[in-house]
Amino acid sequence: MAATDGELLFRVDAEDRVLGSCRRGDAHRLGLRHRAVHILVFDRAGRVLLQKRAHCKDINPGLWDTAAAGHVDYGESYRDCALRELGEELCITAAPEPEPQFKIPATTQTGWEFVQVYAVVWDGAIQPLAGEIDEIRWFDAAAIDRLVTEGRFPLTSSFTVIWKTFRTSAGSKK
Repeated sequence: MAATDGELLFRVDAEDRVLGSCRRGDAHRLGLRHRAVHILVFDRAGRVLLQKRAHCKDINPGLWDTAAAGHVDYGESYRDCALRELGEELCITAAPEPEPQFKIPATTQTGWEFVQVYAVVWDGAIQPLAGEIDEIRWFDAAAIDRLVTEGRFPLTSSFTVIWKTFRTSAGSKK
């Protein structure tokens, strides 16, 4: 589903404790801490699926990012958000349970989002959501390492942080 400035999100403190709610537009305009999920999608060969964000998006248009990502709606859990985003953005509804990997603290690089990162292995059909995603592409992990290191490929700053953390964590053995 396309994001709107009126979406109601969790407003959280520096420790990710709930302070109340805020509107999506206010969270980004005012730099309020809030919650998001990113899902790394792998195939059985170990390749990683990335999405090119639609050029009409208000945040990071035309940049490459994790396969699926989104804001945690007010009252929603990180896990439920991950399942919702897989279904909405990629039409993946029968995937195995996404495995939690790590949480990234809210910083300027993440747009003041606490990012819970999940991983899932999927070899089935994928149908990217028009208007949200311009393109999807499978990459070898080594190719992503090069893209992140070289810094010339148009990646979101959140993805760069997520990938570097993933590669230094136990999850990088995928």
